[in-house]
Amino acid sequence: MTREFAIVWAHKDRLLDGFANTVWLCVLATVIALAVASPITMALMAQNRPMRTLARGLVDGMRCIPFLLLAYIIYYGLPTLGIRFNNWTAGLCALVVYNACYIAEILRGAWASLPREHIDAGHAFGFSGWRLYRRIILPPILMACVPVMGNQMIQIIKDSAFLTIIAVPELTHEASAIQSMYYVPFAAFISAVLLYWVLCRIVEMLVGLIERRAEKRR
Repeated sequence: MTREFAIVWAHKDRLLDGFANTVWLCVLATVIALAVASPITMALMAQNRPMRTLARGLVDGMRCIPFLLLAYIIYYGLPTLGIRFNNWTAGLCALVVYNACYIAEILRGAWASLPREHIDAGHAFGFSGWRLYRRIILPPILMACVPVMGNQMIQIIKDSAFLTIIAVPELTHEASAIQSMYYVPFAAFISAVLLYWVLCRIVEMLVGLIERRAEKRR
């Protein structure tokens, strides 16, 4: 067993490269997914019924699709329609599209519980449409759903492991490469699990820090 961990340690650079790629991919996916989720959230709360129905269908439909199948469709299926992505872009697109719908639903729930006085005050100051959402609605609902958003970011981290199927060189992919080369599955995957745990703990700590600062400002 010690020998197996020694082999993994000898290839720690490869494992850490996968860890860094996972961090970069998940941070980028979270930021873009949040940006994509905002117009979807506005559509979910729109007075226009067809727009609201279309947004609801998109969100509900995406939440019913396993992430693994979505990654397959984007990387292997879309080339049939003439749309081709490399493995990095396909993986990022899958993470963004899938999680943007979850984030949109999170934001919608927080918006629905937002006191009407906030929105009325925004209208009184001449805000409407996107400006109303960005300046008046988004800040308080983001602060209200910080713990849930933290959970969603952890979900993005876990979803990223599936991208090994399209050869994205993230953490699971690099751990698999080490174990297939030297047949040290226990040591390789336990090492990957520990790195995922560290990353998720960092997210939890950041969420706790944001919550404490928000409490002080109230």
